[in-house]
Amino acid sequence: MNEVVIKNIKIEWLGHSGFRLTVLSRNEIIYIDPFDIQDPSPPKADFILITHSHYDHFSEKDVKKVSMPKTRIFAPLDVPMNMKMTVEPGLFYSLDHIKIETFPAYNLNKPFHSKENKWVSFLLTLDGSTKVFHTGDSDLIVDFKDLYGIDVLFVPVSGKFVMTSDEAFQLAKAVRPEYSIPMHYGKIVGDISDAENFKRLCEKEGLKAILLEKA
Repeated sequence: MNEVVIKNIKIEWLGHSGFRLTVLSRNEIIYIDPFDIQDPSPPKADFILITHSHYDHFSEKDVKKVSMPKTRIFAPLDVPMNMKMTVEPGLFYSLDHIKIETFPAYNLNKPFHSKENKWVSFLLTLDGSTKVFHTGDSDLIVDFKDLYGIDVLFVPVSGKFVMTSDEAFQLAKAVRPEYSIPMHYGKIVGDISDAENFKRLCEKEGLKAILLEKA
């Protein structure tokens, strides 16, 4: 399965931490961290959200591939893109029928994603009420503890640079989203066994986890 529809939002995993979300009621398209897109002519974006400047999350080539003149781009200060909306943790935007809230994303005991960089995770409210949360490259941090009412959680499972699958499960257990979708595996670090372990742990707890194939 390379796509799933949850509450009128079509979700496609682009591999690694990249997703394409389509709000079916309005045919609006949102990309999050597009990277290594193989489709030579992918659907164009209304919105592009970039969590941080590492090459596997901000790929200028892929951003350009899915952009059109009216595309709105949201990215941290150190992402070298013109005409972007600069984001940092703790901001809120209400745009057309999409609401965007930014949270921190950082490591606790690793040097790869410093809190001082002000990199972000994104909470989206789509189609009026559907809440989608993308953690970005983060450990299991206290900043996520008050999340509630999440319909879809995109969470890394590979460890090393981000949460392990066990830590990702702890986040899902605390937040209790309607559905969780693992990410950040299969390309640079981590493999399908990390995603499968996450899914197995969730199901033991009565939580729903979906493993998507790369679109």
